[in-house]
Amino acid sequence: MKKSHAFEKIAVIGLGYVGLPLAVEFAKKNLKVIGVERNPIRVDSINRGKSYIGDVSDKTLSEIVEHGYLKASQSFDAIKGAEAIIICVPTPLTKNKTPNISYIVFVSKQIVPFLHKGELVVLESTTYPGTTEEVVLPILESSGLKAGKDFYLAFSPERVDPGNEGYHTGNIPKVVGGIDAKSTDLAAKLYKLIVPLVFKVSSPRAAEMTKLLENIFRLVNVALVDELAMFSEKININIWEVIEAAKTKPYGFMPFYPGPGIGGHCIPIDPFYLLWKAKEYDVDISFIELAGKINDAMPDYVVNKVSYALNSVKKAIKGSKILILGVAYKKDIGDTRESPALKIISKLLKWGGNVSYYDPFVPEIVIGRKTFKSFSSLSKDVLSSADCILILTDHSSIDYDFVLDNSNIVVDTRNAVKQKSSKLFKLGDGCD
Repeated sequence: MKKSHAFEKIAVIGLGYVGLPLAVEFAKKNLKVIGVERNPIRVDSINRGKSYIGDVSDKTLSEIVEHGYLKASQSFDAIKGAEAIIICVPTPLTKNKTPNISYIVFVSKQIVPFLHKGELVVLESTTYPGTTEEVVLPILESSGLKAGKDFYLAFSPERVDPGNEGYHTGNIPKVVGGIDAKSTDLAAKLYKLIVPLVFKVSSPRAAEMTKLLENIFRLVNVALVDELAMFSEKININIWEVIEAAKTKPYGFMPFYPGPGIGGHCIPIDPFYLLWKAKEYDVDISFIELAGKINDAMPDYVVNKVSYALNSVKKAIKGSKILILGVAYKKDIGDTRESPALKIISKLLKWGGNVSYYDPFVPEIVIGRKTFKSFSSLSKDVLSSADCILILTDHSSIDYDFVLDNSNIVVDTRNAVKQKSSKLFKLGDGCD
């Protein structure tokens, strides 16, 4: 790195929903960006200017690739000479809901041979407080270089909301926390190249905790409203009406909505990183554990709702044709990571249901060893031939009045259908 600490070459490791949009933002500032990705299909796609991420258009990607500002590679050799390296790799959970930071460890080890004096390394992968200093730092220092003196290290939590048309990587404020003041300042300088606001915190631990707080806040509130929805049904109150009424309060309330469960790359996973870390200190964070249990129970609750709806017309799940509308974890995107729809479909199949689906953003899914393909469109015949329509994702392109008018029974878990009908069964509508 030059004495002025100019960032002329930036390496982004991991080109998924976080890494690719981030690499594109730097490339749009006419900086040379090297993206490292182990998936050869993704590498080839990027270098051809074809995006596989909904938040990055082919037009934008092809322009920066053609001008030489972004290039993808499978080889870590490509990061040689970079002034900054940003790590954006997955941090999934194990089957026992314990952190799996193997990708972070692997990448950190791959960086070591190329680490040089003056270089900045930033971890963006969501993880438990202490990972940057306890895991990444010692691996990088195995190079013989000293953190804070020879190279600089920081954590900056990713903030990505796929499909959000208002907020994207280039206009969402960044939080940065370095192992020392110099590392924090350099990380702030790096991100100020692409975002309007950078907020500095005192340490990587504070930055790591910031990300977890953001998603724990959402997990707990979604669980709360899910539980209230189930209770509202028992006492014949429409939870959707209650939420709309509460929204009129101009202070002290933020609306959250019930649904079939939680999905995506953050809320179902990130809070459990803190839960795991808390056990190291013999601390019981019961809110997180309880919220997780409530949300994990929602797919079963939805299946029971389908059973109740079919029973009203003297049918059972076994042998019934059930058409799922939407399998993505949220509306208007094609992301099925941790989608509750996959769990619900699996349960319906075990109960003997004849399941099919329609999702304009997801052409096919795999459940167990079976591949399901989406209907190409929703016709009257497709809808009327199903015994039950189950709305799991409320995509904007679907005409829900048309769905209700041409269906036998509709189970709506997203409040997508606004009409009232005896053949409509809503989650949290008091119909029980």
